[in-house]
Amino acid sequence: MPFARSGDASPGFMPAFFTSTSAVTVTGLATVDTSTYWSPAGQGIILGLVEIGGLGIVALATVLGLFIGGRLGLRTRLVAQADMHVVNIGEVKPLFRRVAVTMVFFQTVTAVVLTLRYRGSYFDDLPTALWHGVFDAIMAFNNAGFSLNRDSLVGYAGDGLIIIPIAFAVFVGAIGFPVLAELFSGWRTPSRWTIHTRLTIWGSIGLLVVGAVAFLALEWSNPATLGGEGFWHKLVTGIEGGIMPRSGGLNSFDWGSVRPETLNMGTILMFIGGGSASTAGGIKITTFLLLAYVMWAELRGDPEITVGARSIGPRVARTAITIALLAVMLVVTTTFLVMLMTDFEFDQVLFECTSAFATVGLSTGITPDLPVNAQCVIIGLMFVGRVGTIAAAGALVLRRRMPRYHLPEEQPIIG
Repeated sequence: MPFARSGDASPGFMPAFFTSTSAVTVTGLATVDTSTYWSPAGQGIILGLVEIGGLGIVALATVLGLFIGGRLGLRTRLVAQADMHVVNIGEVKPLFRRVAVTMVFFQTVTAVVLTLRYRGSYFDDLPTALWHGVFDAIMAFNNAGFSLNRDSLVGYAGDGLIIIPIAFAVFVGAIGFPVLAELFSGWRTPSRWTIHTRLTIWGSIGLLVVGAVAFLALEWSNPATLGGEGFWHKLVTGIEGGIMPRSGGLNSFDWGSVRPETLNMGTILMFIGGGSASTAGGIKITTFLLLAYVMWAELRGDPEITVGARSIGPRVARTAITIALLAVMLVVTTTFLVMLMTDFEFDQVLFECTSAFATVGLSTGITPDLPVNAQCVIIGLMFVGRVGTIAAAGALVLRRRMPRYHLPEEQPIIG
């Protein structure tokens, strides 16, 4: 619509299509500058799409039903249970109530902190500071990479009072709603956490530490990123570098200027992603860690896959392997297609495609220069990455049936 575009011209179809897809999939990749191309109304539409995409269509409808009607039907609970990966059907209603409260709480606190900092150091009037604070808080918690600044967070590089709250909101949003619900009631007793919560929490912290340390080690002397900056600036940016590639998408430095090793590390972190049933993308941290346990059990010759004092069934292991292989297939195929359509380097295209699949939003700067056919590939990749590889494959298959017989077993040579 004309009112969504800055100036007198109407938005083009492809910029609107690409931006709306990127927003509802909480990615953040953009072919146009969000701060100048879109009007405040257009930016508000992007904000609304990010909120809807972050919470999920089913979760949003259920939460609204909770506050409006106060009751949930059995059919609604079953649909919500499948959408949010909740094991016990009795957990659905309290889970969604906690989801809504938690989401509003973290976004509000982050918005207040950012608004105060923006008003005190960067903007002269409160309405502008408030709009930037609310926009960045919603983008951070929903793990979307849109920004009201042309250069994202580059203007705030090294400012811990802005970068740290945004990074913290990204981290919390990427944990996943089921984990947040469990922490809400039992954060003081880690020994009673479920395997899913343990894998998500300790895996996320581990990837944060490894990512931050690796980023600092690789970029410490790079004059285009951290070289020449003070220790505090490097520390703040290092924390950002360990969190944002997991699914955040906001950046206070140019990813097109990092070393090739750092770019590859970012690609790996994006591919892993965040927690299941969260605003993050990727194959998810639980999938990645379960694959590690599968390999460890196979190397040791164990008959069962065990995590702590629990065993993991073969169906879960098969699902994890399927998700990982589908993700590899999608990223490799789309990278090949985009390279055929453009003249960009392999590492740039791989980074872009992984960012789209993992709904991260980071880019080396090639997104605005992609041709229309390459943009369509990225659009499809963002959509599949948000919906999920298993859900997308299931939608293509359309039906499932139980076999009526079991074929004779045979063991081909592996390896």
